[in-house]
Amino acid sequence: MVDIRLFYREQGDGEALVLLHGNGESCDYFKHQIPVFSRHYHVFAVDTRGHGQTPRGTKPFTLSQFADDLRDFFDAHGIKQAHVLGFSDGGNIALIFALRYPERVKSLILNGANLEPEGVRRRYQWPIEAGYRLTNLFARRSEEAAQRHALLALMVEEPHIAPESLASLTVPALVIAGTHDMIAEKHTRLIARSIPGAQLRLLDGDHFIAAKQPQAFNNAVLAFLKTCEPV
Repeated sequence: MVDIRLFYREQGDGEALVLLHGNGESCDYFKHQIPVFSRHYHVFAVDTRGHGQTPRGTKPFTLSQFADDLRDFFDAHGIKQAHVLGFSDGGNIALIFALRYPERVKSLILNGANLEPEGVRRRYQWPIEAGYRLTNLFARRSEEAAQRHALLALMVEEPHIAPESLASLTVPALVIAGTHDMIAEKHTRLIARSIPGAQLRLLDGDHFIAAKQPQAFNNAVLAFLKTCEPV
């Protein structure tokens, strides 16, 4: 039973391209991508559960549930299959979705994704862990602290995706990250190496290359998507 409706922004025509933002963000993260991608694709930029304008609902606040929410979104909007682009936690959701519902994915674009919390460089992860512990102390007394704790839990407790499970993915895939990403480069390379035939692109910049280097990011994504078109 569907307990919420995901908020989304829609633009363009053609094959469906679904955009999934990162932790604590909204579909507005893709403000530099939606106008460009919608010239070629039918873009759906989605707010995940408890993010942006999508309500929290009553179901578990987990990446697994977010993947099931995405399946429900596909069903509700008649999307049989789509290119799926996920950033950060959105990339993790995209991976879980592709593993669970492979027939719904035409291609996979993973930007700054990770298979486990240890994939994040320690200098970025330890403040997240500290915030997670601190917000837990106040979660029962403050709704704001409880909400923040739930968001941080997604990065401290999840994901847990076995690298060997990625061998089952048969769709074209692009793994893309910044040269100074918060995700360790060796971890990004592990993801690319574990997906059969995946392309790897490292762009100059940090974790937020889509926002800070949109032209380079957009060009890389569109070049990849062009390779997915029928000959």
